[in-house]
Amino acid sequence: MIFDFLFPNRCLDCNQLIDKKDVVCELCLDKVNFSNHQFYENNSLTEKVSLLIPVENTFSLLYYEKESLAQRIVHQLKYNHREKIGKVLANWTTERIDFNNEKPDLLVTVPLHYKKLKQRGYNQLHLFGNELSKHYNIPINHTLLKRIKHSRAQAKKNQSERLKTKNAYQLTENINDKHILLIDDVYTTGNTISNIAWEILNNSKNVKISILVMAMDV
Repeated sequence: MIFDFLFPNRCLDCNQLIDKKDVVCELCLDKVNFSNHQFYENNSLTEKVSLLIPVENTFSLLYYEKESLAQRIVHQLKYNHREKIGKVLANWTTERIDFNNEKPDLLVTVPLHYKKLKQRGYNQLHLFGNELSKHYNIPINHTLLKRIKHSRAQAKKNQSERLKTKNAYQLTENINDKHILLIDDVYTTGNTISNIAWEILNNSKNVKISILVMAMDV
């Protein structure tokens, strides 16, 4: 395709030409700081989340450090119109999680406010979540939650501003007797996940919540 000829895909770290389906070359893949979390075992994300909500299991694909390759990958997905990176991250996730034990009943993605969705043109979690849904054969719901308050991106807020984001999400339908896997991009203070989890828990019966994020702040 002429687009691929004019704008060839290059590794985000070394700038080497790579296949259009990739985001980094094989050599630079070793520089990506994978968390090596186990979904069914206690990990550093579980320790943080369990201080805020009752949680079953957690998983973070990457450690999100300032100026790291992992940070650049997530920023390209969120802010540089490279939605297909979501598929790469999903493939990396499915290589690391095996739901042979208790499989969640439903995948739920964190929503964007409609103003931000219009501005960006896509929700960075949708392709990622859809790929997980197909691989694991678990239904996904992108509309179970609605963002009712618009605010600046979490990455552009300081810690005190992030903690003030209250009641920003609303459940759109009743959901009972489910194990829900909440999917978000970056876990920082846990404010977003906490708000959403309590919205679900306070308006549902017999619901369990697990957490999956692309990256966690360290």
